[in-house]
Amino acid sequence: MTSIGRLLAVIAATAAVATMSTGCATREFAGFVREPAPDVSTLSLPDTTTGDDFTLRAQPGGLLMVYFGYTNCPDYCPTTMSELKIALRRAGDPAGVEVAMVTVDPDRDGPILADYVGSFFPGGRALVTDDDALLAEVAAPFGASYLVSTDDDGAIEVAHSTALYAVDDAGLLLMTWPFGIDIDEMAADIEDLLDGRRT
Repeated sequence: MTSIGRLLAVIAATAAVATMSTGCATREFAGFVREPAPDVSTLSLPDTTTGDDFTLRAQPGGLLMVYFGYTNCPDYCPTTMSELKIALRRAGDPAGVEVAMVTVDPDRDGPILADYVGSFFPGGRALVTDDDALLAEVAAPFGASYLVSTDDDGAIEVAHSTALYAVDDAGLLLMTWPFGIDIDEMAADIEDLLDGRRT
């Protein structure tokens, strides 16, 4: 083999190794992973879809997707629920994934949250409490924030954080997705989490 031939062979081999290395690289999560993962396994809220308290833990081997919002939200809430529905469809509609929405506006949402959640996710959990202290206790480890107030004209105004969360079957908060995350990236994250990947 000539020196040029040897050089070309070395270049080709180097390119092949680089390609293999790139192919084996672990995809970065699109969502945020907190270390250590907050434990929400002891927290529960009344579920208006069943009438029972619902503990914030996924089914064995599954994921529980948790969102804090309200039904009169004109943008963030319906967009997040719609995009989660699409992401789950792209992930193959995994049977082990449940969705729970916690209302931050319980006075207005109590009678209607179950229908709202069910319009996106049949069988989804509608979590409502009028106990302000309990709602704050549940929101805190997620890092969720909210404020319900009344303006000078008597209209109710609601401000809230817009992240979506994934909890595993041990009640550990595995991932936080900010609003506007790419749907395909969220779907890939969900598949990875269901496969047992944590970092």
